[in-house]
Amino acid sequence: MGAVVASNRTLLTVVTLAGVAVLLWYGASAARRALRPQALVTQDGAAPAAPASKVALTALALTWLNPHVYLDTVVLLGSVSASYARPWAFAAGAAIGSVVWFSAVGFGARLLRPVFARPTAWRVFDVGVAVVMVVIATSLLLGLRGAH
Repeated sequence: MGAVVASNRTLLTVVTLAGVAVLLWYGASAARRALRPQALVTQDGAAPAAPASKVALTALALTWLNPHVYLDTVVLLGSVSASYARPWAFAAGAAIGSVVWFSAVGFGARLLRPVFARPTAWRVFDVGVAVVMVVIATSLLLGLRGAH
């Protein structure tokens, strides 16, 4: 997909602007959440554990039926990778980063539960997310401007 996007200047511009719009939406959503933070509420074992098959099916549905998977992977990463001389190296780095990130989130969730029980922690987290999204969107726009 990245090669197709990179070969067509108009398509590259459209895809990049779509990626910028998504990133700005994510940033605005995080900023809005930062203004009204909430605490993480857990049930601490009050609910019975779900069967492994139900958990697996839910994970598969959230992965393959989630439009953000395709938007982020194809549109956003496709437009960013098109600007690199070796898009496959970028894709490998993105895949490794994804595995590391989601593993850290999964295994670190239990450790961070007491931290995110406080609304202030969510505020700090969401402000960080908002800043990162806006910085990436800005860099994409500047890269697009420099390409023309």
